[in-house]
Amino acid sequence: MKIRETAIIGAGGWGTALAALWSKRGDAITLWGHNPERTERIRIARENADYLPDVKLSESIHVTSDLADCAGADLIVFVTPSIALRPVANRLRALLSNREAVLLSCTKGIEHGSGMRMSEILEQVFPQNTIAVLSGPNLAVEVARDLPTATVLGCRVHECAEELQRHLGSERFRIYSSDETIGIELGGALKNVFAIAAGASDGFGLGDNSKAALVTRSLAELLRLGTAMGGNPRTFYGLSGAGDLIATCFSQHSRNRRVGEQLGRGKTLDQIVAGTHMVAEGIPTAKSARECARKFNIETPIIDQIYSVLYEGKRPDQAMQALLGRDQKAERL
Repeated sequence: MKIRETAIIGAGGWGTALAALWSKRGDAITLWGHNPERTERIRIARENADYLPDVKLSESIHVTSDLADCAGADLIVFVTPSIALRPVANRLRALLSNREAVLLSCTKGIEHGSGMRMSEILEQVFPQNTIAVLSGPNLAVEVARDLPTATVLGCRVHECAEELQRHLGSERFRIYSSDETIGIELGGALKNVFAIAAGASDGFGLGDNSKAALVTRSLAELLRLGTAMGGNPRTFYGLSGAGDLIATCFSQHSRNRRVGEQLGRGKTLDQIVAGTHMVAEGIPTAKSARECARKFNIETPIIDQIYSVLYEGKRPDQAMQALLGRDQKAERL
């Protein structure tokens, strides 16, 4: 596999950060955004002021809102919101001219109703293409600032994983390879739900002891549900499990943690969503995760309480009390 051109589908913060990072290699990069007006502003200003301000984009990055511009790339990277992945993939399928393109999912989520991971959707839409996934503690603003970062790339085709690792990795963006994709994707998706809970803990001012306990029990819950859904238990102790969980639950840059913090301080979900143009994936994933937990008969008290707050109108303080009031038991991971 020879990567000459990379197309990044999704011009949010993470997609823009990856474009800025990989353009430093001198590769041909196309960055696609669905909103023509915003995309044109990015093209002219060479900056994504809405999602990643103060990060200048190389003139070599082709910024476009025409999906056909991505159809001939050797590597197509999906960084759309999870709810947009299937419709965008279906649009691209009709345009795809490079039938040997490798598809890399950097989208973190679980589809409502079907419980499908993002790579499963891509495999369904593009059955002839090789699919890979990327996840880890990768905050867009820090990657764009070229701060040292590690991530994990999963692909069942070993040679493809190694080639992507060599091509996309660097000293400042260290990529570990794996042939296990299920756990990588589930770790990246489910941690966003727990980050909302961690943010609510911050909003309540509960302190470090409480937050450490919450994040630890979140890891246990992630492990239970993730392994039931087919993930390798060891994966959840790695970069896309524990690593991503730590970063997302503690970072001031985490949009999911910020959503939880605002909930803990008394704002409603409608007020929070109306006040931002960024997607907090933990909101839709809480619904999908609860569906999966019911399907596999897995106990998920933290996910259940976050779902109740987001979708059933439960007050965050009531959800916190429901968690604290549970029967004491032996610790099990």
